Amino acid sequence: MAAAGSPATADLRAAAPRPLRVLLFSTLFPSESRPLHGVFVETRLRELLKTGAVEAEVVAPVPWFPSRDPRWGDRARFAATPDVETRHGVRIHHPRYLLLPKVGMSTAPLTLALGALSVVRRLQAEGRDFDLIDAHYYYPDGVAAALLARWLDKPLLITARGSDVNLIAEHAVPLRWMRWAARQAGASIGVSAALVRRMAAIGLPDDRLHVVRNGVDLERFVAHDPAAMRAELGLPADVPLLLTVGNIHEHKGQRLAIEALAVLRGGARPQARLLVIGAGPDEAHCRRLAERLGVAEAVHWIGQVPNIELSRWYSAADALILASSREGWPNVLLEAMACGAPVVASDVGGVREIVQQPVAGRVVATREAPAFAAALADLLDAAVPRPAVRAYAADFGWDHTSQTQLGLFARVRGGACNEACAHA
Repeated sequence: MAAAGSPATADLRAAAPRPLRVLLFSTLFPSESRPLHGVFVETRLRELLKTGAVEAEVVAPVPWFPSRDPRWGDRARFAATPDVETRHGVRIHHPRYLLLPKVGMSTAPLTLALGALSVVRRLQAEGRDFDLIDAHYYYPDGVAAALLARWLDKPLLITARGSDVNLIAEHAVPLRWMRWAARQAGASIGVSAALVRRMAAIGLPDDRLHVVRNGVDLERFVAHDPAAMRAELGLPADVPLLLTVGNIHEHKGQRLAIEALAVLRGGARPQARLLVIGAGPDEAHCRRLAERLGVAEAVHWIGQVPNIELSRWYSAADALILASSREGWPNVLLEAMACGAPVVASDVGGVREIVQQPVAGRVVATREAPAFAAALADLLDAAVPRPAVRAYAADFGWDHTSQTQLGLFARVRGGACNEACAHA
């Protein structure tokens, strides 16, 4: 065996391939001022880094705003975002860009790319060049990344996340931008097969479309004893506890969850309660709805919870409700299952790709309160063992996703991402 520091050891080190250097580009990335923003993008990167095959820096631009006064809400948090920070050992740069009123939808890709260009060029000048750009969220982020890739002559992959191609693509100008960006990219990724079908339908090149699903962090999302978690969180021990997690927005379906709770309490489960984790613009409406339906005392408003603490709440709940009107690949479903909680979800996006068996939960075909209430009652009656739910989720770990990404990175970097890598 060659001794450390010997010529043979030095030769081995010289021969070892260096990690692929990746620049992740997206406005969807957490920061110290918005720690829950885009956690799913950060998680995918963290899991990829565990392979040891890549190194990464992140450019996560934020809109410019002049004041940190809290009365400005999210805009103040933009101003408070540091220019550079480090999270989990990854350096994150937050250049500013102009998001102009009224015309921002059309101009955002250009202002986003121009705002980031000086930071990216500085990284290159400092010896931190990169092999490819990994962009997340097709519009405006992916389009801005396509501009950068063209200006800097770098390979590019773009991942669609859901509302970018399901909703924003309905507007003519963003759709033209997206089609242009897709022609620049070596690969366009959708986080579910349903999303990839949508990408094809809006005219993105079929031969560059790939499904790369999200996984679930089985180390972070673990199943705790439900009784112990209820006691720890101050929750009742002997009633059905339902849970929703996410931004409180009309399209996320918290209104529908409250309506379903009212139906349940009026029939099959009079003691049922609903825990609402999150915050958002629809909260006031949802609170009024709970009052009007007579279930205000049965709805617990938890507020925002750090991602790392969610496993306690999932473990305490009997079921998770996701009543969204649109989704890409809703990570919240797998997070709940990994903690032993089955789910009831609307039939949108990649939900059926996640909830494939009764042990995982129920998929509701119609977004109506009686249908959700019936599905919840059926799921509660089934009393699926929590270890079985956890075991189902374990098949959705990150290893396959990370290896698929690495294969695409290698092929896009080599300029060979064509029909030969259609099944990578």
